[in-house]
Amino acid sequence: MSDAPLIFDRPLLRRRRDRAAATQHGVAPVLEAAAERLLDRLDDTTHRFGRALEIGGRGLVAPGLRARGVGSVVSMDLSARQASLAGGAAVCGDEEWLPFAAGAFDLVVANLCLHWVNDLPGALAQIRRAMAPDGLFVATLPALGTLQGLREALTAAEAAIRDGASPRVSPFPELRDGAALLQRAGFALPVADVEDITLAYRQPLALLRDLQAAGEGSALRARDPRTPPRALFPAALAALPAGRDGVTATLRLLTLTGWSPGPDQPRPARRGSADTRLADALGTKELGTGEAPG
Repeated sequence: MSDAPLIFDRPLLRRRRDRAAATQHGVAPVLEAAAERLLDRLDDTTHRFGRALEIGGRGLVAPGLRARGVGSVVSMDLSARQASLAGGAAVCGDEEWLPFAAGAFDLVVANLCLHWVNDLPGALAQIRRAMAPDGLFVATLPALGTLQGLREALTAAEAAIRDGASPRVSPFPELRDGAALLQRAGFALPVADVEDITLAYRQPLALLRDLQAAGEGSALRARDPRTPPRALFPAALAALPAGRDGVTATLRLLTLTGWSPGPDQPRPARRGSADTRLADALGTKELGTGEAPG
């Protein structure tokens, strides 16, 4: 973890999540929608879990786990105030330095928090280490495309007002990287998929207020420390395209699912062990060496 580039100001993020514990009720529908999508993945398996760790749940995920019969749930967050919202066992901890023993949990879920870690591959590897064999990991996080319109509008507006632009929207992972990240961390049966949640705002300024209420303002270390020009945000918000329902913003929700390796999981067959030719199954002609397709 010490070799990872420091992209985010984690102490600043902790302070913002502390404050958001008292204000995020204003964006409850969005947070609840993301939590429901994460919990829905548990309904796709008949596996029963006895020891779960939920990270970043904002008090919304832990009750859903208990309602699904999970025996013991530990809630962890970078913010002690956020962790305490879960109403059960709570730990103030850092996703970059998990304070748990190897094999401690058979279920780990992370909701809208891993996009703030400096070393996502390292954080996933630590989560994998904390899991017992045949345990399930599910995470949701914003993917590339989230707030893309706002990113472009802010960049263009600042470039027009100043000589250059400061990054103001976080970088997000791409869908194509999701399964590879899980595989690199040692997860079996990795799956990654995305779903768009579209938000509409009658007043564009409400989008920025919602981000602030959720503690999701920029925590980039490379952000410009100067006070933004007074005209920056009005100019950027005015440039956002508006439709019948107002200005829209997209949360592209990336869901990662993987299993810690276990003895009973399906494995690829040994090469050459098949008793039926693929050509026969497909009803096609098998090509020999040096034979070109017709």
